[in-house]
Amino acid sequence: MFEKEVRRYLKSNGFETFCPKAVLFDMDGVLYDSMPNHAVSWHQSMATFNLKMTPEEAYFYEGMRGVETIKLLTKKQWGREASDEEASRMYEQKSHCFKQCSPAPIMRGVHALMEKIKACGLKIVVVTGSGQKSLLEKLCLDFKGLIHPNLIVSSFDVKNGKPNPEPYLLGLQKVGIPPYEGIVVENAPLGIRAAVGAKVFTVAVNTGPLADALLQEEGANLIFPTMEAFKDEWEKIPLHYTLHAE
Repeated sequence: MFEKEVRRYLKSNGFETFCPKAVLFDMDGVLYDSMPNHAVSWHQSMATFNLKMTPEEAYFYEGMRGVETIKLLTKKQWGREASDEEASRMYEQKSHCFKQCSPAPIMRGVHALMEKIKACGLKIVVVTGSGQKSLLEKLCLDFKGLIHPNLIVSSFDVKNGKPNPEPYLLGLQKVGIPPYEGIVVENAPLGIRAAVGAKVFTVAVNTGPLADALLQEEGANLIFPTMEAFKDEWEKIPLHYTLHAE
């Protein structure tokens, strides 16, 4: 099954060889089970500005930079887009609500998966739309020896956040590889759209409440129900595949 999906990926993007040298992970909902906290924080904080966002709706915006999410909300509900200053102030309120939540646990299976990836000689990159400094600061501590601060792309590094492919293109640039030498691990529709737009082989792990069909519609090459399931199947993904070898 996995070779079939790799072959389809190569043909659809006009590539000849799939030979991963790095795995690019999203953070929220992939490395940390943090989306429930984000969902509640978005709901509570936006209500203070007379904006409606249910906890469930937060999953549809997942992956976007916070200020961009706010500008979309205000344009829909206020009839105008919030200014940069307004959006920044509103995002500060969202960040404040998030800090009041209990610490998000690390996703089960992630450490073991990263150890497998490292043992294969692949680099690990984090590409997140988050601007939550509290979470970004925890990354290198929680994943000591696995994640390097120079291989993190956050909302502070890009002009255009997900679903624009810019974050993943920057992630590829940080390790100096073309798209066919990377694998993206995502859980959100907009993040998958960004990865597919960057022409990277994309693994979706559905850790939230959205239907698999939504992830598939965005172009995910493989879909797993949990990070543990992906970890258990890691060895089945071909780390070198050439169309001419068929």
